Amino acid sequence: MKDNDADKVRVDKWLWAARFYKTRSLATDAVEAGHVHLNGERPKPARALKPGDRLRIYATHGEFEVVVKGLSGQRGPAAVAVTLYEETPESLARRAQSKELQAMAPHFDHPDVKGRPTKKWRRELSQFQRKQGRD
Repeated sequence: MKDNDADKVRVDKWLWAARFYKTRSLATDAVEAGHVHLNGERPKPARALKPGDRLRIYATHGEFEVVVKGLSGQRGPAAVAVTLYEETPESLARRAQSKELQAMAPHFDHPDVKGRPTKKWRRELSQFQRKQGRD
């Protein structure tokens, strides 16, 4: 029975061990919310993974499509976590493209804004909003 259990790892535990999510509870919540697909289907958090399974993961730091290469129920160093999966070339290309688009997107940060706006900055904002309302 023990040998058979060594071949099985829960989806949420594997996602945590492979460092896609910071905690197991975040991994469980993501699986329950439908942010993880196993071989094209929505799994339950306790579903067992096996090498060769395809996972599509929607995380805050990107969208990943990976093939499971190894199983681990323990969270280890990042160097070990990377060996648990192989990201597909399509996924790598999509993430590179989205990173490039994000870098090219305009940023509307005002250099003087740190926390609450100053009285002067609030006046300028109000004046700008009034002008926009008339046009």
